[in-house]
Amino acid sequence: MDRLPDQLQPGLHLVFVGTAASERSAATGHYYAHPGNRFWRTLHEVGLTPRLYLPAEFPALLSLGIGFTDLCKLGAGMDHVALKAGVDVASFVKKIRQHRPATVAFTSKKAASLFYGRPTSTIALGRQPEQNDFPITFVLASPSGAASGAWTLQPWRELAEHVGRKA
Repeated sequence: MDRLPDQLQPGLHLVFVGTAASERSAATGHYYAHPGNRFWRTLHEVGLTPRLYLPAEFPALLSLGIGFTDLCKLGAGMDHVALKAGVDVASFVKKIRQHRPATVAFTSKKAASLFYGRPTSTIALGRQPEQNDFPITFVLASPSGAASGAWTLQPWRELAEHVGRKA
């Protein structure tokens, strides 16, 4: 059973893609639920949402054209634990091609590295080179409190500017 339900529908402006649910997110059923996670504050700060949303309100973001999914749907916790449950990149790609969002944003270099099949050290933050038959893609600094040392708001701002032009 999936730890977090996909929040996808056709015509979305933006889909956030995580690696896997945190233990808190899996327990509550809400994306980015840990109080130390910057995700919800950042969405509002960069202008992707008109107000600060709470994790439990994630379904409401569909009305803003924003969806959610993860690469590892069965695991939960820190990546080194959660990813033992397996990553299904092919299933992720199929979902994205089916729903055709305008933009995909990986919420960490780790998630992007799993998708691209490359080490995290080779993944740059920000907009990625375009790929055939796949939406415009961004890689964001992880909002997780566990990744505080690598935090930067810049790729989030770049994403917000891009989505703002597309909306």
